[in-house]
Amino acid sequence: MTEGTRDPGDAQPQRIVVAFAQRLRANGVAVPITSVVTFASALGLVGLDDPDRVYWAGRATLICRPEDVGTYNRVFTSFWADVTTFAGAEGRERPLTLAVDTEDVDAELEGEPGGGDVLAVRWSPAEVLSTRDLGSLTADEWAEAKALISALRVSAQLQRSRRTRPTRRRSGGPPDLRGTFRRNVRYGGIPLNRAWREPVERPRRMVFLLDVSGSMEPYSRALVRFAHAAVASRRSGRVEVFTLGTRLTRVTREMGRRDPEAALAAAAAAVHDWSGGTRLGSGLGEFNETWGVRGTARGAVVVICSDGWDRGDPDVMAAQMARLSLVAHRVIWVNPLKASPGYAPLARGMAAALPYVDLFVEGHSVSSLEGLAARIAGGRPKEVTA
Repeated sequence: MTEGTRDPGDAQPQRIVVAFAQRLRANGVAVPITSVVTFASALGLVGLDDPDRVYWAGRATLICRPEDVGTYNRVFTSFWADVTTFAGAEGRERPLTLAVDTEDVDAELEGEPGGGDVLAVRWSPAEVLSTRDLGSLTADEWAEAKALISALRVSAQLQRSRRTRPTRRRSGGPPDLRGTFRRNVRYGGIPLNRAWREPVERPRRMVFLLDVSGSMEPYSRALVRFAHAAVASRRSGRVEVFTLGTRLTRVTREMGRRDPEAALAAAAAAVHDWSGGTRLGSGLGEFNETWGVRGTARGAVVVICSDGWDRGDPDVMAAQMARLSLVAHRVIWVNPLKASPGYAPLARGMAAALPYVDLFVEGHSVSSLEGLAARIAGGRPKEVTA
């Protein structure tokens, strides 16, 4: 639940919402984190007094496919009956009873379509998947989506190096004394035909800091696969990959394998705090002290993939982000929640880090990751939007 949302009751609604979403996922219902946040906001408006309102609030925000309605009805009845009792209008407590007949609801969904002309259309599964929320994909859809992500080519932004190379025309670089001498030996050393050199461009270093905490679980696998696509790209230059949870873990060596599945399996084995807590501020501090001083982030494009939910002190987050922004060329923050309607960076960690971010983008779909790859290579000017 985002900050500023009214507490919907006295029964610890935040824990109830998270537990209910986990119960749905355990029963095969794909529930993205954006839907959980929307459900929590809806409970803040309708409250916990009326079970019918709770039922429809959850069904309208958590269910994306009609075939999941039956599972939702069963999970809702068993879960909310075991969790607590609802307070009546006069303060009395009464057990949960659904006024909605779930069998009638299922019958409505299974009704036969009406007659009329049939409209045949053509569609592309890749086009549909490119805009779907990664947290709501089925197993078959995820198999196609991860192939699209692995096929991305992430090219790093180019920068001029101190090295030069010979060029056939004057390009503003220094003169090539040796080349000039060789060209004019026949003329007795008189520099009639001069040679020049031009600066060599090389890709900037890319650094990925991936949040693998429990709140990022629906999107972590896609963002880690995107980082592997950057490592596998031939023109990406040097790429460093770290995970952030309760600690900082370097997984660059594990992500260097050519096979995406083998690389992700090795990275998952190396990360001991996967789907755990979140300490972004301390993790960034460890990165700055251990790797930033060595020059890993100096002049690099740093990509932080996180929803900004941090248990630590926001002042620590702000201080570490300020240090990082001083040495990095650009800091790009990828937040899957940014695509949610009405999203505002109210989480303490996100609000503290945003002033030091050069680019704040969404990363909830394959299409948004394609845009992220273009922005990493584009070198666009600073444009922070909430």
